Amino acid sequence: MKKSMLSFLIVIVFSSSSYGQGKIKEAEDSLKETEQSINSYTKSTYSNDSSDSDSDLLTDIVRDLVAPIFAYTAYGVAFESPFETYNKSHNAVLTKHPYHNSVTGNYSFDWNEDSEIFTTSITNRFIYETNRLYGNHLNADMRFLERWGFELDYLQLWEGNDNFGDNALAVYTVLAKYNRVRTERFDGYWGLGAAYVDGEVKQLGFTYALGAEWFFANPLSLKSNFNQTLINDNSINKFNALLNYHKKQYKFIGGYEYLKIGSVGFSNVTVGIGVSL
Repeated sequence: MKKSMLSFLIVIVFSSSSYGQGKIKEAEDSLKETEQSINSYTKSTYSNDSSDSDSDLLTDIVRDLVAPIFAYTAYGVAFESPFETYNKSHNAVLTKHPYHNSVTGNYSFDWNEDSEIFTTSITNRFIYETNRLYGNHLNADMRFLERWGFELDYLQLWEGNDNFGDNALAVYTVLAKYNRVRTERFDGYWGLGAAYVDGEVKQLGFTYALGAEWFFANPLSLKSNFNQTLINDNSINKFNALLNYHKKQYKFIGGYEYLKIGSVGFSNVTVGIGVSL
């Protein structure tokens, strides 16, 4: 009976210690882990002339027919298809800020006194999961030459822990963006870049991102973004769904932000403010 009780107490202590480390520490540990796998390949050599001929013919077909079609389709999906050349969005221009003297969002089909060739939007949002786990999200989004963009993003998390002290984790992201969809009420982008994870991880990883904003009714818009950074054999995923209230060059933001850092998920409410420069 005493041995059973002792075993039970040991399990409780170790469990509480593991939990006491906190979610940020657990997330950092999972990002630092790397999986090592050994792959064995068996090489076989065939000396059949007809098989070689068939293989060469297939290679020629892929090179001369399939590859160009794939490249053409991929370019059309990522940048612009020939059918869009004659669409109004082909020549869409940037606006000073959403709903500026009109009902349009970030783009307008006509050049006017509301048009710009370069815009910058800066937002700062407080994110909150619990009284002990919260953070801040600072973002600068620049657009230029209608289609192109550049984004700087800084995510900071803090966690208070009575047993193991306070933990903190920061993620710095840089993205080059292409604004693929440009209409007066809806726009969307994709981006490629890199992110640096601070704290105990101290790793640089490749990042890709997708996002869109829908200006459904003046002065409101819905915005959503997804961002994934590959670190070791794991990743950092960031997703948000935001409702924006636009007032002149300012916007007031509320919504939801989900983070998955390594194997640990963080569900946060978020509020903030933004300004267009």
